[in-house]
Amino acid sequence: MRNRGVLVTTWLLLSTAGQAMADDAPLSHDASQPIEGEQIYQQHCASCHGIDGEGMPNWQRPNAMGELPAPPHGPEGHTWKHSDAMLYRMVSEGWRDPWNETERLTMPAFEDVLTPAEIRSVINYLKTLWELSSSLVYGGKSRG
Repeated sequence: MRNRGVLVTTWLLLSTAGQAMADDAPLSHDASQPIEGEQIYQQHCASCHGIDGEGMPNWQRPNAMGELPAPPHGPEGHTWKHSDAMLYRMVSEGWRDPWNETERLTMPAFEDVLTPAEIRSVINYLKTLWELSSSLVYGGKSRG
């Protein structure tokens, strides 16, 4: 009887956690989001990450302040390596690259500027840059 109680409690906890994660899911697959995301990206992100997501020159070398410049968003960068949840957190809370010599956020937090839906739209737009770039790099063939 006791094992059944533990099993039921575990099931309830997992169900609740799963529902919380679903309710707080950082991304959806709304087809309109990349269009809105591109507009938001151009307004808030392109000044550092480039109009086409090309990143800053010499993005892999620290600048005079000891900070890494904004990376590109295509396959030559590393944005695509991060989970959706991590990208959401970076955009929302800002980011300080751990290799930077300064303590300041080198990417500002946008949680007071963009709504959660707008952040999700930007991330969905970034994914289109990965798809476009990888199809150009790999001749339209899947890398996987």
